[in-house]
Amino acid sequence: MRATTRERELLETFVALSDTLVVDYDVVELMQLLVDRSAALFDAVSSGVLLSDAQGRVEVLASTDEDARLIELMQLERGAGPCLEALATGEVVAVPDVREVREEWSGFRDQALALGIHAACAVPMRLRGTTIGALNLFRARPGEFDVDDLAVVRAFADVATIGVLHQWAIVEADAVRTQLTYALDSRVVVEQAKGVLAFRHGIDVEAAFSLMRAHARATRQPITDVARRVVAGDAAVSPPAAD
Repeated sequence: MRATTRERELLETFVALSDTLVVDYDVVELMQLLVDRSAALFDAVSSGVLLSDAQGRVEVLASTDEDARLIELMQLERGAGPCLEALATGEVVAVPDVREVREEWSGFRDQALALGIHAACAVPMRLRGTTIGALNLFRARPGEFDVDDLAVVRAFADVATIGVLHQWAIVEADAVRTQLTYALDSRVVVEQAKGVLAFRHGIDVEAAFSLMRAHARATRQPITDVARRVVAGDAAVSPPAAD
């Protein structure tokens, strides 16, 4: 029964990711779905996505929690780490033991260990010869990643990439990249809104994000639209009233 349940969850995730091919969608929400499901299904304590735009700017577009975000920000600051290598090479980069990484990844190593992360795997998000990002999984224990699990993670990343670049065949590459730049800019607004809600309601940023996502789903709005309203001062997004 346990295996059947997991198989059903895998199928549901593929369906949810594939929906982007036939319906309008919010790129930030798509990436959040990708990291949330990947972490839950593949024994990861955290997950995140890095995305690159036409100017080569790389940003953390989605993460399951602040730990994943901090690990990826550290790599961006140092310009080195498994997530950036997967983005640069288009190849899967597995780190079964964070303590044994090469010295140029020392910033990643120290940040990961400080947060209780002992293994990582970075899977490129690519279509043909173009790599637009990396899906990253972080584990609390050292050890090799299961080959079959990695195959499914790569399939998740591939489907999500096709979702982002679904207009590849009918628009110019720079137009698609402009969409990615817009997505990155949207994430900045989401981060600002998380801070506003956290301050306004006296909650942490993860709870603020959950609150914003719940409001977006309840009102059937893109999360970036909700974030812009929060930053503009709209007080409609608030925790449910206590009984």
